[in-house]
Amino acid sequence: MKPAAFRYHAPKTVDEAVALLAEVAPQDGRVLAGGQSLVPTMAFRLAKPAHLVDINGVEALSRLVVADGKLVIGACVRHAAFHRPVCEGPLGKLLADVVHHIAHYPIRNRGTFCGSLAHADPASEWALVMAALDGEILAKSARGERVIAARDFFKGIMTTALRDDELLVEARLPMLAADTRCGFYEFNRRAGDFALAAALAAYRVAGGKIVEPRVAIGGVEPNPRRIAEAERALAGAAPGDKAFRAAAAAATAAVDPLEDIVNTADFRRDLVLAVTRRALERAAAG
Repeated sequence: MKPAAFRYHAPKTVDEAVALLAEVAPQDGRVLAGGQSLVPTMAFRLAKPAHLVDINGVEALSRLVVADGKLVIGACVRHAAFHRPVCEGPLGKLLADVVHHIAHYPIRNRGTFCGSLAHADPASEWALVMAALDGEILAKSARGERVIAARDFFKGIMTTALRDDELLVEARLPMLAADTRCGFYEFNRRAGDFALAAALAAYRVAGGKIVEPRVAIGGVEPNPRRIAEAERALAGAAPGDKAFRAAAAAATAAVDPLEDIVNTADFRRDLVLAVTRRALERAAAG
């Protein structure tokens, strides 16, 4: 199959891109960045946008810097940028760990961090990172800018709070304290497949006890989210097998898993038990 006919636009500035979106969004205009999700659906004619606004020529959208205590990730920053730590400390190390679980090397060379957020697949590793660390998204349209918290951005399966005429300009992640321990674990049947369940855990240790715990689950429900019940099981406990098993059991009880013709809800629930404990163990191992 080949894509249906469309008009191609190549803005050079954010303002030009936003102005184009204001014009073509009502005519099913779409933004093209990495294209690793959009282009295949166009090739099968599952998507037939009348206009494509290609933002790859907008230099400002390749920004990847630490500013005001946050890692700022522009809309055209590729997955491959994170193959090595892009910032000092636990956050850079965590992102370099997570990125190797995303699809395959050629896709990571083209796909983008922010494109993954906009696509909002339940199994998206970057969406899970954003949810776990309470990141935020900067969206811009001809009407102005707004900052959307990750907890408000993901609305369901491949559904976000982003409006049709808004450009996702950048994602922002808070820098983590130097003593933060992070762990990530996902389960898929083959390397590069979408995760059937994934967990991200982060916490600090003070006086031999866990403080500021974060546990988030992805690939199991319509969108990734922090699991408050698991975090309560960890808070104030000594890091170790007993606390990790309690948190994993709490996460398992808290989720409402998706199911399909291959994977039952009970199967995904069992996976939550495993991936949560293993993420916590990886965090403890440093």
